[in-house]
Amino acid sequence: MKFEGTKDYVATDDLRVAVNAAITLQRPLLVKGEPGTGKTVLAEEIAKAIDAELITWNIKSTTKAHQGLYEYDAVSRLRDSQLGDERVRDIRNYISKGKLWEAFERKKRPILLIDEIDKADIEFPNDLLQELDRMEFYVYETNETIKAEIRPIVIITSNNEKELPDAFLRRCFFHYIKFPEEDTMRAIIDVHFPGLKGKLVQEALNIFYEIREVPGLKKKPSTSELLDWLKLLLSEDISPETLREKDPTKLIPPLHGALLKNEQDVHLFERLAFLARRERN
Repeated sequence: MKFEGTKDYVATDDLRVAVNAAITLQRPLLVKGEPGTGKTVLAEEIAKAIDAELITWNIKSTTKAHQGLYEYDAVSRLRDSQLGDERVRDIRNYISKGKLWEAFERKKRPILLIDEIDKADIEFPNDLLQELDRMEFYVYETNETIKAEIRPIVIITSNNEKELPDAFLRRCFFHYIKFPEEDTMRAIIDVHFPGLKGKLVQEALNIFYEIREVPGLKKKPSTSELLDWLKLLLSEDISPETLREKDPTKLIPPLHGALLKNEQDVHLFERLAFLARRERN
């Protein structure tokens, strides 16, 4: 079982090595990187490449570790018992399976994606240590142990919003997805826009990387935002010559709403353009 990338996902050599190492070691693959570098999509593409089911657990700030195992609805059971409902005789009627339970019971090896683990409470990763290590957990309400029939491939993503515990990190194979260099970005663009004119791509990439290098930028544009911008440039038939204009009073590129996503960054470029106009006068 080897991951070599797919026709829809450009995987660098070091990323392919990391994925295959995690599969070989049977350890969770912890993937970090800037938002928009393809961490979540990676799990989807691995699933496609090896023909596996993808089970996704989207983590929120309120998510608790036990929700990935199961949840017991004691309130509903109490209400039904007061109403004389026959369902109360079987406690399993009030247990909802979590994403780990779903992954553990599959007959064919699935991909389990735990997406944006750093959004949860700091204790969240530690609360999953034993379950991810042993691939089993105990259900107190039914007095049974749920054990994985076949160990799932676990992909965990993080946007680096908070530090993860050392004990958790020791159990993972780690990979940081670097922001794509220009050659890799060209390959990504070619996947989404086959045969796109070279001049337009070059000018768009020049502007894109220049924007990312502007000091004080609050949110650097990501790969997905570059692709959106290119789609708009094509839709509006913006020429490479229009993009190539080096008028310092027009620092904000056309259709910049696809690249700049908050007012602070737009104001930053407006101030830079204002200063450029003052210097020219």
